[in-house]
Amino acid sequence: MKEYKAMLFDLDDTLLDRNQAVDNIFHIMLEKCYGNVEHTLKAEMLRKFKMYDNKDYGVSDKTAVFEAFFDEFPPLYRLPQPQEFWNQQFPQCFSISEHTVNLVKRVQEHMKVAIITNGTTHRQREKIMTTRLHECFDVILISEEVGLEKPNQRIYQLALNKLQVQPEDALFVGDDLEKDVKGPQGYMVQSRWNGKRF
Repeated sequence: MKEYKAMLFDLDDTLLDRNQAVDNIFHIMLEKCYGNVEHTLKAEMLRKFKMYDNKDYGVSDKTAVFEAFFDEFPPLYRLPQPQEFWNQQFPQCFSISEHTVNLVKRVQEHMKVAIITNGTTHRQREKIMTTRLHECFDVILISEEVGLEKPNQRIYQLALNKLQVQPEDALFVGDDLEKDVKGPQGYMVQSRWNGKRF
């Protein structure tokens, strides 16, 4: 079996459970805007909130998510600046499992490790700092920060240059077939897609 010199990871839905973070921000919003809500209605509201969020997945401005949700479920208190609420609260809604941290540390004993993530610098950096992932990785690239976005092959090239590793000696792990498989493979980086987090 080939011995790799570097492993590159996607962030959301690979290292971090974004779905759980959406649950968390929903419950913060629910308490702030609705107060007490009956359990059955709360479950339906969560389902709808996630539906609106999924429609705008990858879109930086989440105002449309909240506006659509508030139109369907009129709140007692309507957030005056939904985007600001999202920017402040969402990065704090992430946590990381001990299993994932231990796995990354074990990998790092044998090879260099990096994160390549699409998204805004503020939001992605906050997630990484909140979960202390910055302590586990040799290189962290955020699309807005470097002006490149997956699946652009140049972002993988930049990461490997920083790691001083050749493409054929690197492995990329992610959850998106387009961004995390086709992109790196186009640059000769081997990809692994499990369709689930570690």
